[in-house]
Amino acid sequence: MMKRSKHVLPVLAALILALCVIPLLGACAQSGAQNQAMSAAQSQSVSTSSSDTAQTVSASSATSTISSDTAQAASSSQAASSDTPQNTSLDPSQNEQETAAELDFYNPGDAYQLQQVVMLSRHNIRAPLSTTGSALDKATPHTWIEWTSNASELSMRGGALETMMGEYARKWLESEGLIPENYQPEEDTVRFYANSKQRTIATAQYFSSGMLPVANVDIETHVEYDQMDPVFTPATTFISDAYVEAALEQMGTMGGATGMDNVAAGLADSYALIEDVVDYTESEAYKSGELTNLDTTDTQVVLELDKEPAALGSLKTACQLSDALVLQYYESPNATDAAFGHNLDMEQWKQIALTKDIYGDLLFTAPLVAANVAHPLLEEIGSEMDAEGRVFTFLCGHDSNVGSVLAALDAEVYELPNAVEARTPIGCKLVFERWANGSGEQFGRVRLMYQSVDQLREGSMLAGTESPMSVELSFKGLQKNADGLYAYDDLRTRIANATAEYDRIVEEYGEEELAAAA
Repeated sequence: MMKRSKHVLPVLAALILALCVIPLLGACAQSGAQNQAMSAAQSQSVSTSSSDTAQTVSASSATSTISSDTAQAASSSQAASSDTPQNTSLDPSQNEQETAAELDFYNPGDAYQLQQVVMLSRHNIRAPLSTTGSALDKATPHTWIEWTSNASELSMRGGALETMMGEYARKWLESEGLIPENYQPEEDTVRFYANSKQRTIATAQYFSSGMLPVANVDIETHVEYDQMDPVFTPATTFISDAYVEAALEQMGTMGGATGMDNVAAGLADSYALIEDVVDYTESEAYKSGELTNLDTTDTQVVLELDKEPAALGSLKTACQLSDALVLQYYESPNATDAAFGHNLDMEQWKQIALTKDIYGDLLFTAPLVAANVAHPLLEEIGSEMDAEGRVFTFLCGHDSNVGSVLAALDAEVYELPNAVEARTPIGCKLVFERWANGSGEQFGRVRLMYQSVDQLREGSMLAGTESPMSVELSFKGLQKNADGLYAYDDLRTRIANATAEYDRIVEEYGEEELAAAA
């Protein structure tokens, strides 16, 4: 069953005139877009099947779902943000011209014309499960910040930031001639499709309001509100004993020769920093024995049919704390308050985020797992790329979606400047682009576009003179031309092959079960 959520336009211009940068974030988030997306979510209960909230799991529970809002591990180099001062000219036409000139749209060259964009987005900033009495609440003697939204829902800041990203996309697509100014899309030319969680629906609505401010955009959802759509659920939809054995072996390679027992070995410093920041040993749960010291050797992974891969042990607990701290850092205007009085530098915030990076890397990026859990979304992406007349698609899910799709496509390792999360930062967009040259030849490019730490914390894109960060991605075995573009057929074939890998896995690892059934 497909449902559509009607978009109501927030007035971004009024926000710009009202206040500057962060003080206006609350006002922006009161737009009709989030009001509608949040109206159905007034009940405080949060589904434990949520794909990006870390829930407490008993080590003996084999059916627990896991956080799907954790990024993939890798070192990340920090670069300074390129904050551009707001133009103060009193001549509106001059302001418009200079703003357009200062924005970087990352055009591969004047020889190419943009034909189509398919964008897979992670939702923007959400509130963690840190309410009174929660596992996070009991894991520290400190009080987590008061959020502007219910647990797991998009925050006011997240809504404002996403509107800015949509506004940037509008200027980009207009500059490339893909859409006209104040575009009102014809039928089937634009599509917005989100997982049926509040944070994903609201993200899509805010982005659409920034990108298409005079259009009434429908946000597609295909299941009941607050349920997980199978397209966006990173669940293993095929399981056999032989498959589980092979997948766990692949996952264990992160631990080197000692396998799964050592996958968290590199997190000792991260665990120690997290314990120190939250005063873990002074917490109610630690003193009662409910929690023990974080141990890098007790990680377990569970794979079950139609469930998300689950990690048990200290890695699970540390990931919950890591996730909540990083979200609090994005949301809180005072970085010291976000760290419960600790004055952390950027490298220390990256160290905290590393735990959730490793968690997501372990669960969703092993080749056998990625091809399994990303299969429905790979099909959706391929279908959108082939959709006749489609110029723009926005698919909104979770970081596990972005991470598993990239792993299934065999992406090269990349680094993200000015990011705390090393692989799939909050609100990031995986952008598939189709370009044509003057001869009609088709080319493809894939980028990861995201807001820098400064942009997330300060909202500095509001001035309209800053571009988000952008990193071009490469794929093993594919060759780019001199302008950094792939032959479009090569890129489309890679997506098709990654989609077909699911059937190969079923054929290779399902023989015993098929024989038994016969």
